[in-house]
This record gives sequence, structure tokens and C-alpha cells, in this order.
Amino acid sequence: MAALTSMLNIGKEMERKLISVGIESSEELIETGAKDAFLRLKQKYPNVCLVHLYTLEGAINEIEFNRLSEDKKRELKEFSDFLKN
Repeated sequence: MAALTSMLNIGKEMERKLISVGIESSEELIETGAKDAFLRLKQKYPNVCLVHLYTLEGAINEIEFNRLSEDKKRELKEFSDFLKN
């Protein structure tokens, strides 16, 4: 199992938070998916924001989070906004 920090965009702080919600490896993050991982984080850490979701999606797809397509960013923003309501 590969460490979360071996993934693009995932630093020590994000790794710590992911482990605290039961996601302990890069394989587990990929299996869980960005949206479900973000939902778990949001429940435990209410201050996580849209950038965290972008970071997770970028890590899973092995691209810098700021290079996500506009369509993907829009989809993720809609998901994040939905969680606020």
C-alpha cells in the first residue's frame, strides 16, 4: 500500500486528516473517490473547502489540482455547494 503523501497534491496535513477519517493509503483514496473522501473530511473538519475537494480529485487523477478541467471544477463545486445546504 502506497503512502498518501506519495500522491500529487497530498501533503502531511492532508494525509493526517485522511487517516483520521479512515483513508490510510493512496489505494484507499482512489477506491473511496474524491467526493466520498471530501464528505468524510467535511463531517469531521467542517472548515474544509472546495480547494480540498479539488486537491483530492487531482491526486486521484495524478494532475495538479489547479489543472482540473473547467467541467470537472464545476461538477465538484456543485457537489460542495450541495453539501452546504
